[in-house]
Amino acid sequence: MVPDPSLPRAVTIYEVGPRDGLQNEKATVPTATKARFVSRLHAAGLPVVESTSFVHPKWVPQLADAADLVDALVDELGDVAREMPVLVPNERGLDRALEKGLRHIAIFGSATETFAQRNLNRSLDEQFAMFEPTVRRAREAGLDVRAYVSMCFGDPWEGGVPVEQVVDVGRRLFDLGASQLSLGDTIGTGTAGHVGALLRAFNEAGLPNESLAMHFHDTYGQALSNAVAALRHGITTFDASAGGLGGCPYAKSATGNLATEDLVWLLTGLGVEHGVDLDALVSTSAWMAGELGRPSPSAVVRAMSG
Repeated sequence: MVPDPSLPRAVTIYEVGPRDGLQNEKATVPTATKARFVSRLHAAGLPVVESTSFVHPKWVPQLADAADLVDALVDELGDVAREMPVLVPNERGLDRALEKGLRHIAIFGSATETFAQRNLNRSLDEQFAMFEPTVRRAREAGLDVRAYVSMCFGDPWEGGVPVEQVVDVGRRLFDLGASQLSLGDTIGTGTAGHVGALLRAFNEAGLPNESLAMHFHDTYGQALSNAVAALRHGITTFDASAGGLGGCPYAKSATGNLATEDLVWLLTGLGVEHGVDLDALVSTSAWMAGELGRPSPSAVVRAMSG
């Protein structure tokens, strides 16, 4: 370990494997296996584990068991399970989250017109009208709301995405009542310089680093270098997926998320606190890879469990 005093002292890893990872699997994972996965991730010290999504099973059949999974997690973990975030696409999803007594939700917006149409069946502008009542009702009920912004660095149909367009979308989602924006490199085309430019633009638009999180994909092998760029800028929340699971079912060029193990190894080497037990995490991801019947794409998982 060679600490870098210019970096944040500690970061929060926001684990998205059970939701963003498993939603992109061809096979449907049994509910009991998902519950074990979430429980093991929690036990490994991950402070935030996004458990599932209350989306219509027609669109994401892999997560059709969301309500049953939440029940199983509450049975096993008690009130801790109600603190785990879930993705909700609309008011019906919020209703289901409220029925289960959950306290943290996330919405999923788009920085581009084409992806908004394909993923949300709304135009870029219409998405805000869809999200407004969901966020308002959630906040009135005392829930925390996170907003994902997809296609922040590139779009498979539109190409490069102007920084000012991303900032405008993010600002509007934040102004609806989100407490944090997760800026997604959905197809993995971002580079370190682009990361810095986007973060500076958000800061200039009035959003501090504390309100921003980064969500990188490793399509072109840039996820870790992009994470370092964000760290150097002062970002302290990073999304990651155990074992590098996931992608995006509506963006075929999107490969796996930044692997949580690879991020943990990086942070440890830089002397940045994260609170995660790497051995327990690697064991969990290796187990899940076995359940899925294929090797983990995480370099650290392969190196430590080979």
